[in-house]
Amino acid sequence: MLLVADSGSTKADWILTLSENQSISFRTAGINPFFLSEKDIIKIFQDTPEIQGYTEQVKEIYFFGAGCSSPDRRELISNALSKIFKNAFISVDIDLIACIYATTGLSKGICCIIGTGSNISYFDGKKVHDSKHGLGYILGDEGSGTYFGRKLITGFLYGTMPQELSKEFYNKYQIDKESIIKRIYQEPSPNFYLASFAPFMSENLSHPYIIDLLEKGFNEFIETNIKSYEDYKLHTCHFVGSIAFHFSDILKRLCEEKDIKVGKILKHPIEELSSFISKNGEKILR
Repeated sequence: MLLVADSGSTKADWILTLSENQSISFRTAGINPFFLSEKDIIKIFQDTPEIQGYTEQVKEIYFFGAGCSSPDRRELISNALSKIFKNAFISVDIDLIACIYATTGLSKGICCIIGTGSNISYFDGKKVHDSKHGLGYILGDEGSGTYFGRKLITGFLYGTMPQELSKEFYNKYQIDKESIIKRIYQEPSPNFYLASFAPFMSENLSHPYIIDLLEKGFNEFIETNIKSYEDYKLHTCHFVGSIAFHFSDILKRLCEEKDIKVGKILKHPIEELSSFISKNGEKILR
């Protein structure tokens, strides 16, 4: 049995392949080794009914996730999984690799993640080139859910958000300066909290303030990330993530204005990723 996972900081999508024609799809909380301990990861699986009864039968696991850029973080994930799936070969890699497999496959391309966080990398068909990006929600994450959540909150608190939107924002979230400060600076996972405000943009997408906010955020992603590659106009640029997907019309328009060729835009890459792993397991990057 083959188990494939694509995990962001908020949620993780899984596909367990039982046979050529049978699979089980399920979702868990996000597994990011920057925010979770080995014990936390094990607890997630103990509370996941879909996997119970299969843990001894899984032979291969390919886990791709946010926060898995360093050997020690990957080892934390691997150690936790090995205690649950005792008979499985386990591979842990960064979420950008999942983005590559699900979009470009084994072809050249630029791969972007714009979800809770944001990141980018270039794949030349054989090698993933190192990126200066992926600095996290404090230093980076341009155009991401955390970026837009921060902009919405500060606009609300500073009083720069239009009055009608500000009233709707308050009615929806019932927050004030004190509760926001406490939640961000004194409680865990402030990036998840910030990203939780992003749906407000979908609900008010026709408002000029929201359109302007999205344009500025995506333009910042383009200028900071995509344009960091000198030959970016020569390559197809693919996107993975909920923010890129839900606001794809604006994202595509801005890219086209800058002569950026847009390829796939996937909300969740798990199906394409699992299919790629099943067909090309021996070719995956090491």
